[in-house]
Amino acid sequence: MPVPDPDLLVDFTDVVIRRSGVTLVGPVSWQVELDEKWVVLGPNGAGKTSLLRIAAAEVHPTSGTAHLLGETLGRVDVSELRPRIGLSSAALASRVPADEKVSDLVVSAGYAVLGRWREQYDRVDTDRAVDMLESLGAEHLSDRSYGTLSEGERKRVLIARALMTDPELLLLDEPAAGLDLGGREELVARLAHLADDPDSPATVLVTHHVEEIPPNFTHGLLLKEGQVVAQGLLDDVLTSANLSETFSQAITLDRADGRWFARRTRAPGRHRAG
Repeated sequence: MPVPDPDLLVDFTDVVIRRSGVTLVGPVSWQVELDEKWVVLGPNGAGKTSLLRIAAAEVHPTSGTAHLLGETLGRVDVSELRPRIGLSSAALASRVPADEKVSDLVVSAGYAVLGRWREQYDRVDTDRAVDMLESLGAEHLSDRSYGTLSEGERKRVLIARALMTDPELLLLDEPAAGLDLGGREELVARLAHLADDPDSPATVLVTHHVEEIPPNFTHGLLLKEGQVVAQGLLDDVLTSANLSETFSQAITLDRADGRWFARRTRAPGRHRAG
């Protein structure tokens, strides 16, 4: 078995996930280094969330080797590994009680629990929770209950929680899903600012849409039916040809002001009636 490379936060070799005889992901070989900001892009059912769950130490691969933060899944206590990984996902969001106080939701990440029970937190913990909320433009929500928040506010609070433990690796599973245009743009701007911070953790963002890729992200991984279409530097990976292959239709890709925009290519000779 390969020895983990301490300079790699994610190091997957021929990773496969199978369930009931069906291959959901793989084989995938993928590496994430310090300071890299990755986007994992692909259609529904491509295996993006399944791949992210391995990176979050939530599941083990059926076959292949998965090293995380210099440790090997299957040979490490994941309860010690998970606090070093920040995660924001729909699955986590569904577990948050509606009456949960926002400040408690964020600060309790230090104990890897949802909400405060009998834990005692130092002033440095509560101050950090406020700082994390402020970094996402959500400090004014501190005393609100989770159930009263808009979808966009919930997304930002969950990312603040994911950052609470000062993780080495930040995983964001479709953070803009369900947001309206204003909410999406607010979130993309916040994530772009975070990605530009030299002290921010290596980040992996899963999405279906190129429009949700924040500026300052550096790398891309395109998945289709569990297989890698392309991976590497974002400028090399994100092309019309690669997107057309990934989504199984002709796609035209444009870029403006550091943002990406995609649309289906109009067939030659076809014009809209006017």
